[in-house]
Amino acid sequence: QVRLVESGGGLVQAGGSLRLSCAASGSFFSINTMGWYRQAPGKQRELVATFTSGGSTNYVDSVKGRFTISRDNPKTTMYLQMNSLKPEDTAVYYCYANVVRYSRTTSDYWGQGTQVTVSS
Repeated sequence: QVRLVESGGGLVQAGGSLRLSCAASGSFFSINTMGWYRQAPGKQRELVATFTSGGSTNYVDSVKGRFTISRDNPKTTMYLQMNSLKPEDTAVYYCYANVVRYSRTTSDYWGQGTQVTVSS
């Protein structure tokens, strides 16, 4: 079983910064893409940023230049550095991972979510 545990959410004033972390644990061969999604009240979940096992990153336009996604060397922990936060960034942020099992099949996993609230 694979588990994704997020941390780092909280309340911050507009213009402030937060750093989210997502740690993967369990028994698996490797992790392909990891990413962050967010869901604001009354809205659909949206992609924020992704980081592939090859090192490629992708961001939704609304966070480009403000957010930075990264992964550690074992590539099992992911971070999202969020700077210049805006009230519209308020949402529950979810960690996502596409995990490769030892059988070489893949499955998608999600964290439990961490709340980010940006006050104006």
